This record gives sequence, C-alpha cells and structure tokens, in this order.
Amino acid sequence: MQIELLAITPDAEAVIEAAARTCYRSGDKIAEGTAAQLLPRLLAMGHESPFEHAVATFRIAGCSRAMSHQLVRHRLLSVCQKSQRYVSEQAFDYVTPPSIAETDAAAFERDMETIRALYAKWKARGVRNEDARFVLPNACATELVITANFREFRHIFAMRCSPHAQWEIRTACEQMRTILRAHAPHVFGDPAGS
Repeated sequence: MQIELLAITPDAEAVIEAAARTCYRSGDKIAEGTAAQLLPRLLAMGHESPFEHAVATFRIAGCSRAMSHQLVRHRLLSVCQKSQRYVSEQAFDYVTPPSIAETDAAAFERDMETIRALYAKWKARGVRNEDARFVLPNACATELVITANFREFRHIFAMRCSPHAQWEIRTACEQMRTILRAHAPHVFGDPAGS
C-alpha cells in the first residue's frame, strides 16, 4: 500500500488558531507560538469546530476493496475511487491478508487466478465491466483519493488506529496520522487524535 499526501492547508495550525480566536474575539493575541498553546487547550475543552478549517488530501494506492469499504463509512470524507465499472480488472492486483499468507499463500494465489479466469470468461462473453465485476473479490486492489478536514481525520484516527481495528485500515491510518503529525503536531500529537 502506498500513501501520498497530495495537499494540505498551508500553515494549518495558524488557520485553526485564527478560526478559534474569532470565536473569542482574541485575534490580537496571535503571536509566534500561540497556536502551540491554544490548540491543545481547544482539544481539552472539546472545542473542535475550529479544526474543520484545515484539510488534507491523500492518495491511497494498493489497498483492498475491503479496506476502502471501511474507509468510505466516514461520511465527512470526500472520496474518489478507481471505478471497476469503467476500468477493466482483467489483470487485477490483490491484497493478501497476513493471516492467509501465513496459512496458505499459494492456495490464495490460485483462488485469485481462478477469479481472474471467471472475470475473463464473462468479459469474453461480451459482459460489460460493470456486470463482470460481480465476480471480483474484496481482496481486489484499488486506489482512492480522500479529503477530510482535521476534525474528521482526528475522528477517523481515533477509531481506525485502535488495536481493535482491522489490520489494513489501521496501517493506512497510522501512516496518514504520522504524515499529518509532522505538519500539524499540535493537532495530531495528543492521544485522543491518534
């Protein structure tokens, strides 16, 4: 799986501070280092609406359709995903779960080849991609571009970086959190947002 940050609000923590200080009419207090003091206080108070003014966009490639289905449940997330309707999956890549790789990777690979043959059979019969895709597995690799505001990313990370989350989405979210933490440490450095 590859995770790439495509865009992020410039000076995101300063934007969040400006938004928050608008609420309190305290814009005159903005100075070097004040965002680092204010943002953790906002989080501790539960005043998270200012965090909606900063956004980030990621490309996620090589993840499974199963993982993408978990991710798109976050309704405040904007998503564009590779279409199985318009893009042929004749030679689809796939994700092998570690538990299957440890059990019998060769058998799983044979199963994927069988599914490729099924897809090819239906395509050869003139069935369009949009219907031939019905034989494809959740293991089928996909690519997405996602955008969310920082408040939503904090929520996603709180849920999906948990040890109880499925391994693939946890890996993706941990990588995105690490990237965002480097850009906005006072937003993504606390335990609740991690």
